[in-house]
Amino acid sequence: MFENLKAVTTAAGGDFSKMAKLNVYLTDLAHFALVNRVMAEYFSQPYPARAAVGVAALPRGATVEMDGILEL
Repeated sequence: MFENLKAVTTAAGGDFSKMAKLNVYLTDLAHFALVNRVMAEYFSQPYPARAAVGVAALPRGATVEMDGILEL
């Protein structure tokens, strides 16, 4: 999930250090701790502001989706 976000961020001319806000949509909020652990592998402090939102369903049966605001 973070690799795709990283590719889009790079294509836009930025990197994760320029991520100002990250929204995470989860079909199961019990996975939030896992998202936190993986996020720590990709982002450095100070971490971007973020929101986690529980949703009933995501396209194509996905369990997580993300969007972010990148400061370029």
